[in-house]
Amino acid sequence: MTLTEVIEVLEAAYPPARAESWDAVGLVCGDPAQRVHKVLFAVDPVAVVGEEALDWGADLIVTHHPLYLRGTTSVAATTPKGRLIHRLIKHEVALYTAHTNADTANPGVSDALARAVGLTGDLVPLQPFPDDPWRGLGRIGELPEPMTLGEFAAQAAKGLPRTAGGLRVAGDLARPVSRVAVSGGAGDSLLGAARSADVDVFLTADLRHHPAGEFVESGGPALIDAAHWATEWPWLDSAASILRLSGVTVETRVSATVTDAWTRGY
Repeated sequence: MTLTEVIEVLEAAYPPARAESWDAVGLVCGDPAQRVHKVLFAVDPVAVVGEEALDWGADLIVTHHPLYLRGTTSVAATTPKGRLIHRLIKHEVALYTAHTNADTANPGVSDALARAVGLTGDLVPLQPFPDDPWRGLGRIGELPEPMTLGEFAAQAAKGLPRTAGGLRVAGDLARPVSRVAVSGGAGDSLLGAARSADVDVFLTADLRHHPAGEFVESGGPALIDAAHWATEWPWLDSAASILRLSGVTVETRVSATVTDAWTRGY
């Protein structure tokens, strides 16, 4: 398959037009005509992921996070990002990003997160697009059986990859939980939507002290705060399956390299 053909499959699932205006998605480096045999999926375009791709012999890396989110005027090998670009180009490894267009896709990042923490049945967006009720940010779903908040937190911890920070819980651990909202990545902006959604708990990442404290104190759902990387990692296998199920003749691999910013907790 050519890189163009692989990208066409990915963009049918994750339309670039659905990315936020501030986002940077699509092909970062690579010749559209080059042949692709191996595709590595990872959350972050960082040096250790680049080395994993080279060691495995990947022709393409698909990441969730952009390399240059805010643009750049230089790719000189004087910075970590520049060095990565030089290394990838030197070894003819392409880099492609699906970010907010994968967040809002159906299925997308939050669908994979919902399944990873044990939600079953139909999932609906927490904040749907006005023109498409099946696409949007976050997901709402049900647990197969009600459980306590403490039990659900333990179940979520088992379903997500382990990180230094683990999970943080805000709320009564004995609180019954059956209806759950989740959002991969930073979820501060969805606290209002979670409050209005009649859910028992909202699981996301990067929650801040004051908004989280005020949210719980004012009677909102319980909160579970996970590592940013961990909430988005389950999507990688979902994205890889898009290629596998499309009939594209490439080998796929999901990176298990932990690229969360925090490396140890005390």
